[in-house]
Amino acid sequence: MKKLIVLALVALGGFAVWRRLQQDRAELDLWTEATSADN
Repeated sequence: MKKLIVLALVALGGFAVWRRLQQDRAELDLWTEATSADN
């Protein structure tokens, strides 16, 4: 049972990191688009 709880926590942590990376990438893309010299 403890292994299942640990596995669930690791999965949630991995998902949280993945979501954060996706958000950071989207923000960087938006920033790059907003600040590009090509108008």
